[in-house]
Amino acid sequence: MPDEHYLTADGAERLRQELQRLTTVERNALAKRLRSAIQEGDLSENADYSKAKEDQAFLEGRIQELEYLLKNATIVEASKTGYDQVEVGARVTVREEDFEPETFMLVGAKEADPSQGKISNESPVGRALLGKRVGDTVPVETPAGSFVFKIIKIE
Repeated sequence: MPDEHYLTADGAERLRQELQRLTTVERNALAKRLRSAIQEGDLSENADYSKAKEDQAFLEGRIQELEYLLKNATIVEASKTGYDQVEVGARVTVREEDFEPETFMLVGAKEADPSQGKISNESPVGRALLGKRVGDTVPVETPAGSFVFKIIKIE
């Protein structure tokens, strides 16, 4: 479902911390910048004021996005008993033919970070792996080409 958002418990906590920082520290600092810019006089030609208003719009947009995500996301807790199949929150080790095994953690799109091995459940690889089991061979179509992974381990 495109409207369904998944977050791991760690990802949700990071977003809560970001929201806390944005609504306290960042919002207060921006308010001070705005007050200072307003005190400079003519707002129509005040670059500091224009930039502060632009930053304020971005900040408030991010706050709204985080509040929405945290209110509406499905929080995925790590399984205490392990996983029978690939699902959001699972760590999956796969091997592509003659290459070394790779391990991915399947996460929601909002916390995906391929450089950290966290891939989105909405990505081509994530979608292909969902619901598969250890031993399954999984064909994957990506913009970079076609791959075939064998699932070695799910944890």
